[in-house]
Amino acid sequence: MRKKLLTGFAGLLVLVNLVIVVSGKTYLYKAVWYNFADIDDYKIFDNSTVKANAPVEWPNAADYNQAKLTDTLEAVHQRLESVAFLIIKNDSVKYEQYWDGYSSSSLSNSFSMAKTIVGILVGIAIDQGKIRSLDQQVGDFLPEFNSPENKHLTLRHLLIMSSGLNWDESYSNPLSTTTEAYYGQDLYSLVSDLQVVNPPGKVFEYMSGNTELLALVLIKVTGKSLSEYASEVLWTPLNAVHPALWSTDKEGGHEKAYCCFNSNARDFARIGSLFLNKGRWNGKQVVSESYVEESVKPAPTIYSDGTPNSCYGYHWWLVNAKGRDIFYARGILGQYIFVIPDEQMVVVRLGHKRGERTEDKHLTDVYDYIEGAMEMMKIN
Repeated sequence: MRKKLLTGFAGLLVLVNLVIVVSGKTYLYKAVWYNFADIDDYKIFDNSTVKANAPVEWPNAADYNQAKLTDTLEAVHQRLESVAFLIIKNDSVKYEQYWDGYSSSSLSNSFSMAKTIVGILVGIAIDQGKIRSLDQQVGDFLPEFNSPENKHLTLRHLLIMSSGLNWDESYSNPLSTTTEAYYGQDLYSLVSDLQVVNPPGKVFEYMSGNTELLALVLIKVTGKSLSEYASEVLWTPLNAVHPALWSTDKEGGHEKAYCCFNSNARDFARIGSLFLNKGRWNGKQVVSESYVEESVKPAPTIYSDGTPNSCYGYHWWLVNAKGRDIFYARGILGQYIFVIPDEQMVVVRLGHKRGERTEDKHLTDVYDYIEGAMEMMKIN
């Protein structure tokens, strides 16, 4: 009986492997082996470098690191396994702490905070005249989207997450489009095969494929890789201290634009500070003020239940906490860049886990970090 079971199991493995090879879904080997996404996944992927050609360190505030974590906030950090927590106020570092062997220079996966970076690059490309308008059709840049079902899809639809594309945003299903995008080796083919199946521009539906398509457009209009363009117009102008790594689908391939921008808390904070200062860095306009202002307004879409969107702009999340209107970038394992304009603050948190979803489409730890940082700064 044991021999028959072993023989049957071996036969099943052979059959499964045959199906995987014939279907071309060999990414499943990597997906099964690594199982869950991790903040150090740049080590298992190929990467392109986003160069930092003009590094300048953040200044420390006069009372640098004199504030203390509240007991509540410290418990949240421990429970959700934070690796970095940083508070910038009035353009100086007020507080920072690192855990689990990470430091101010350690690389950590942005996950979907990369979407916000791509959204900023789109704004810069418009400022440079490389893109005429957000209302240009995707088919103007990518001929695969000139088909009858896709021809009305615009860059704006992608940017506000209302494309109506047939992308499967499941993170737990190994056969989902998102899993194939993360572990696979042909992002271009994957997103080029997408089709609009619902009217674009109406319903908010979060899809990583939207951002990947925007990245393909940027590559087309700039003639550069996404990493080269990001270095030239964003990372270097922001005086990032450390080069970032943007994970790719294969060596020399396409960046995983919807995720996988690997940097550190201090350099991530520059993204927040740029928008806090209406697109300016050290007096220079990096992205237009008008684009910044539009980016952090709720897009005119609705949720699937018919209620108006209040939580999402141009690849930025929007929330009201402690009576302040706040915008933020976020990643799936609790990666956050919070911008609190009323208090001239930027807060960055990186780590291994996030809080629970709330009814308002945010997460419990979003409020924990915002409220905790404000308490640390003695803000009511």
